[in-house]
Amino acid sequence: MADFYQNGTITTLHNLGERSTADLETDLLQFSERRPLGLILPSLYSEIETPALPAIIQELKSVPYLSQIVIGLDRATQDEYQHALSFFADLPQHHRVLWNDGPRLKAIDAKLQEAGLAPQELGKGRNVWYCMGYALATGRAEAIALHDCDILTYDRSLLARLIYPVAHPLFGYEFCKGYYPRVSENKINGRVCRLLVTPMIRALKRIVGESPYLNYLDSYRYILAGEFAFRKRLLGDLRIPTDWGLEIGVVSEVYRSNSNKQICQVDIADNYDHKHQDLSLDDQNAGLSRMSLDIARSLYRKLAIQGTVFSPETFRTLKATYYRMALDLIETYRNDAIMNGLSFDIHKEEEAIELFAENILEAGTQFLERSTEAPFIPTWNRVFSAMPGIFDELVEAVEADHAEFSMAQDIPKVARG
Repeated sequence: MADFYQNGTITTLHNLGERSTADLETDLLQFSERRPLGLILPSLYSEIETPALPAIIQELKSVPYLSQIVIGLDRATQDEYQHALSFFADLPQHHRVLWNDGPRLKAIDAKLQEAGLAPQELGKGRNVWYCMGYALATGRAEAIALHDCDILTYDRSLLARLIYPVAHPLFGYEFCKGYYPRVSENKINGRVCRLLVTPMIRALKRIVGESPYLNYLDSYRYILAGEFAFRKRLLGDLRIPTDWGLEIGVVSEVYRSNSNKQICQVDIADNYDHKHQDLSLDDQNAGLSRMSLDIARSLYRKLAIQGTVFSPETFRTLKATYYRMALDLIETYRNDAIMNGLSFDIHKEEEAIELFAENILEAGTQFLERSTEAPFIPTWNRVFSAMPGIFDELVEAVEADHAEFSMAQDIPKVARG
């Protein structure tokens, strides 16, 4: 049975009953008449060839309330882009595929780079940023959901529950984050959230003192969830990082520009599994090791913005405090696993904590040494101010790609929209 407890500083919306997906979708279809709804799907081309994304598309084909689906496609050749157009053509909703590696969008990126307004790193953050810009440029949706394309347990109820809080005309939420249990293959997953982010936030409270911002972060049940929804007005002024700090960066930006009363989290799934990253003990530029470095730096940046002063001594103390608090949590997770009949490997848990502790210190060193770097992609409001024609150029480039390559394959008209 789900709980109804409210803790922390943001609203938690639970799954307390057995309300059907069809019932939720009936409401959403009605809401969409006043507030058009959209979806952003950041994707690698390789995900088309996995079991997850084809299953997601099959579910989305039955969603009746979406006015727009924006697919950001990374790491695709021309042939792969053409295949992607055919792959997504079954979607009955108006949709467009942003070919980020195509000559038209690369030309726009080069123009923005020359003006110092483009993302500096490849990755999910850059992909999401261009998708958000396109959603702003087209203006087809007033409330937009975003989720990853590697969800192995996807069904359309996840999307309905995710977008419902920002779609409902009587709710005042501007931003909604999804949460869910991370259990699969008879074990507890979510190592980075459980063993890094939660104990690190609580260690920071002890080192730098209690703060509304840290209490806010600690209110999220699964802060690293890649699923969130928002009102369109947030897009123009959102500063997001290009690295694995995307999820921390987005919730931090939302905190900066909104009251906590406008922020919520919602239970979107009873069962959730996706592609897992390796720990990468021997390579700081890959897997969970890279992720932990990016997340730690993101937290340091956000705290520095609020006036926290860091020094090498601060980071050494933080590492020690984090390490002890994380080890104490292992017993809690072990007991939870035993009571629920799940397997639990103490050695692997402590191995992850040891890596994260080292990376907390390394991220601190990098933060102090890279004081002049620009960690955020410029906001779309700034880009539009510098280049008033950029939205028209972006839409024209996406439409030109779609027209040229979909006609070459004789994709059905419904897919071209």
